[in-house]
Amino acid sequence: MSQKYKSRIPEMISKRESDLLVDWMREQLAATTLRGDLMKESELREESRQFLNLMIRAAIQQPSLDDIGAQAWDETREFLSSLSRSRARHGFSPSETATFIFSLKQPLFGLMRQEFESDPKTLAEEMWTASKVLDDLGLYTTVAYQKGREEVIARQQQELLELSTPVVVLWEGILALPLIGTLDSARTQVVMESLLQKIVETGASIAIIDITGVPTVDTLVAQHLLKTVSAARLMGADCIISGIRPQIAQTIVHLGVNLTDVITKSTLADAFAIALRRTRMVIRPEKNHG
Repeated sequence: MSQKYKSRIPEMISKRESDLLVDWMREQLAATTLRGDLMKESELREESRQFLNLMIRAAIQQPSLDDIGAQAWDETREFLSSLSRSRARHGFSPSETATFIFSLKQPLFGLMRQEFESDPKTLAEEMWTASKVLDDLGLYTTVAYQKGREEVIARQQQELLELSTPVVVLWEGILALPLIGTLDSARTQVVMESLLQKIVETGASIAIIDITGVPTVDTLVAQHLLKTVSAARLMGADCIISGIRPQIAQTIVHLGVNLTDVITKSTLADAFAIALRRTRMVIRPEKNHG
């Protein structure tokens, strides 16, 4: 279609906006993808009204309607990005989200047939224009949804990492960091940040890093442990590594990893006993006065 072609769709939508909104809402409420459990009808109506207003504004600024990437469509794209991210966070599927745009086709085409029924050529041109614009906006919504979903997953992964690396106060001046699962670079960063923050908060002088729940120790894992120990020392806390099982000890020796400067113990209980002695704490059984 020629760049100079001026679409009559913006004028038609402006004139018939209320009728179009009613028909579009009817289409959305009848769709099998409707999620009444996740969104109220009043919210859906307001989002639909906002979109139509933004679409009219964009279309008036760029009558040819041939490029939704143009500056005239900035507000419309921002609105759709926000809508898609919100629906991704609230549990809508990609098809349920895209239906918001694609469900506009049938009511819009219906109005166009009424407006241009006496001019088949204009009707064909305008239907092609409307179809292309809505397809492009629908695809944009799907891409925005995917980005929003990736943000949700990344945030959930970060939260899981933080939950899987709790720093426990065992005693005054003694912290414990029980590790379970694989220790990779991303998790090591979370481990160090959690441990250092707790050292600052409590003023602890000893931190026990328990790796009983770490399935395997390779060179990379050992390096991550040493980084954590070094970071804790810079904050004024010594580290004890517990949970060194025989097979892990053999692996560490085979890898040639130097842990000579780090106190290691086979169990958390043994490490705790050493920590108590180094902090000059003593636990005695209660005397029976009976």
